[in-house]
Amino acid sequence: MSGLRRVRRALLSVTDKTGLVEFARALAGHNIELVSTGGTARALREAGLTVRDISDLTGFPEMLDGRVKTLHPKVHGGILHIRGNAEHMAAVREHGIEPIDMVVVNLYAFEKTAAKPGAAFSDIIENIDIGGPSMVRSAAKNFEDVAIVTAVVDYAAIAEELAANAGSLGLATRWRLARAAFAVTAAYDAGIATTLESIAAPATHGEPAVFDLEALPQTVRVIDPLKTVLRYGENPHQKAALYVDGSGRGVAAAKQLQGKELSYNNIVDLDACWNLVGEFDAAEDAAVAIIKHTIAARRPARPLSRPTGAHWRPIQSRRSAASSASTAWWMRRPRKRSPSSSLRRSLRRHSRPRRLHASPRRRTCGYWRSRRATATRESRSGR
Repeated sequence: MSGLRRVRRALLSVTDKTGLVEFARALAGHNIELVSTGGTARALREAGLTVRDISDLTGFPEMLDGRVKTLHPKVHGGILHIRGNAEHMAAVREHGIEPIDMVVVNLYAFEKTAAKPGAAFSDIIENIDIGGPSMVRSAAKNFEDVAIVTAVVDYAAIAEELAANAGSLGLATRWRLARAAFAVTAAYDAGIATTLESIAAPATHGEPAVFDLEALPQTVRVIDPLKTVLRYGENPHQKAALYVDGSGRGVAAAKQLQGKELSYNNIVDLDACWNLVGEFDAAEDAAVAIIKHTIAARRPARPLSRPTGAHWRPIQSRRSAASSASTAWWMRRPRKRSPSSSLRRSLRRHSRPRRLHASPRRRTCGYWRSRRATATRESRSGR
């Protein structure tokens, strides 16, 4: 693989610690020094891994409740210096800056925090990550020498490539990771700007943020990452994909337990169900929505009598199965002819060539009908 760069030191600072320990073990297996911060370092030590504190690397303690940890020349200098540039190498040696060859970062969960009901304004502001995006951008900019890892789903592939290349990563992988990293920071900043734009005014410490839900946004920012490619679009010959924001809300955040892959129409119907049920108070009502092609199946105001020849089945409400007012009756229509036969008949009917002139028989029949009508009128008028 061309453009291989040996990874000797990795800086890990993550909010989502899914798969962190396993990935860090894979790095340590290639004699890569692990440097970490705060809770990430604590999680790695509890797993039995040797970790170097970021304060030991910088010679400066973490301060201001963790707001200042990695904003230091020995961090960003170690990431940004170009390895093949003689002046850069002389500068880092002069100032005792150690190279950092990999940065593993995922950012504070800002949108998830803001999406929590009654989230305090101060908590929302505190979850604006500063040092994380700075390291991500520095590492992504210097992708020719540094690998930036921002997604948990990339851990396994990177570990495999390191194992296949004796602890080195190729240029193609570093470039792919850099592009993904810039997309992450762009989406993160867009989420912050959109959320803060919807808050009417700052609240005092500990008070919930007040969102102006009626105001139209000054700017519409749509920067959502791809979650999955759907089976097909609105029609079978079209392509479609599902993109999600970082809020963790709605159908897009759901986990499919079974069944075949979803299509665009399935997602649209699921979203309609979610929005319809969301109009009910979860503390007071148990709500169910049945939707097909975004059309809700209507519940009658009162139970209907069972008509002759129709097939019916009762569905009891979860709230009060014994109450007659809570019983919804749904009709299952008698089976119709198969769509395929109806479609064939329709195609045959519409594929027949149009008659530009009536046949002799039709003209004759029409003529005699006209003569009989004239004779009838004359007899009635006494002619």
